[in-house]
Amino acid sequence: MEENKETMNTPAEFDEIRPYSPEELPQVFEELLADPMFQSVVKAAIPDMTEEKLRHVLSRCKTNLDVQKNIFYNLLLKLISEHSDGFKLDVSALRDKSCNYTFISNHRDIVLDPGFLSVGLLQNGFPTTVEIAIGDNLLIYPWIKKLVRVNKSFIVQRALSMRQMLESSARMSRYIHFAVTRKHENIWIAQREGRAKDSNDHTQESVLKMLAMGGEGDAIDRLEELNIVPLSLSYEYDPCDFLKAQEMQQKRDIEGFKKTQADDLNNMRTGIFGYKGRVHFQAAPCINAELETLRGLPRTEVFGRVASIIDRHIHKNYSLYPGNYVACDLLEEGNRFATQYTAGDKARFETYLQKKLDMITLEHKDGPFLRKCMLTMYANPVFNHLKALEA
Repeated sequence: MEENKETMNTPAEFDEIRPYSPEELPQVFEELLADPMFQSVVKAAIPDMTEEKLRHVLSRCKTNLDVQKNIFYNLLLKLISEHSDGFKLDVSALRDKSCNYTFISNHRDIVLDPGFLSVGLLQNGFPTTVEIAIGDNLLIYPWIKKLVRVNKSFIVQRALSMRQMLESSARMSRYIHFAVTRKHENIWIAQREGRAKDSNDHTQESVLKMLAMGGEGDAIDRLEELNIVPLSLSYEYDPCDFLKAQEMQQKRDIEGFKKTQADDLNNMRTGIFGYKGRVHFQAAPCINAELETLRGLPRTEVFGRVASIIDRHIHKNYSLYPGNYVACDLLEEGNRFATQYTAGDKARFETYLQKKLDMITLEHKDGPFLRKCMLTMYANPVFNHLKALEA
């Protein structure tokens, strides 16, 4: 009951961006069930789920978490089983499961990063999942916008004027603080806007400045209120690697190149249903004790130092796979990491690499450039990991 009470008291200023409240769900379920596009996606994703069966399952869901547990959880387990070699979340650094955390992670896949995290939290005995920050550029159909808000997502508004962006960021920050402290939710947010195409993962200070707009006290107090946990996401293979390399060449060759909505949808589909190999997420401890050591620093220095703390944890906690080391040696045309993989590992990765490069369909395809882009994606986590260990 307490959760519902808190949700009903959510300030109206958040209505445009917040997840749906339990009271709103029945109406939204009806709208989704009446949408032909939504129905066709459900048929493709869950073939044995008839409309009648889905209606029955949804009618028993009283909260967003109920929907996740009754529908999304099993769907994600199926994806893990069919399109990966297993998933594990290590949260041993988080002793207090009753605490609410803001997970800041490197970013590989807008659907699966928070989806797998939520599965892992439930598997590890946490009472709830995460509310998810998602850019409105991906919400290209009304049913997608409705579905993500059912799935505990809140909307990050993009393509605004400078003044609107400032107001939107301040409102989103107030919402995140409200969600953590009043709704007792966890939050997932990527460390930067958009995915790092080359896997050179670094936290944008602008994300931290946004988080410090809400709450009370100085910047340190405001960040501590959110219980920030750096989270390292390691996918052995990135299903979208060839699409990212393709986009890098298009950006190089075509002035002002921008992906279309169809490109965004294709990226989402490829990321969800592509082969990922082994997947490991590693949570660092909450950084509040480290934030305390920054008290008294000029505000201009604080965010850079916090970004460095988060980056160091993320880089140190990568799970590195043989292919990452093979990519380094191929990129450097050497054998610095030869002890980290076998001849079989190398042959497997080179076969994988060639198969993915063959999937790129550009008219003026620059093979050597695309190969270097792909190798860099797999090598950068190793380079950043080694730097973090030396720091």
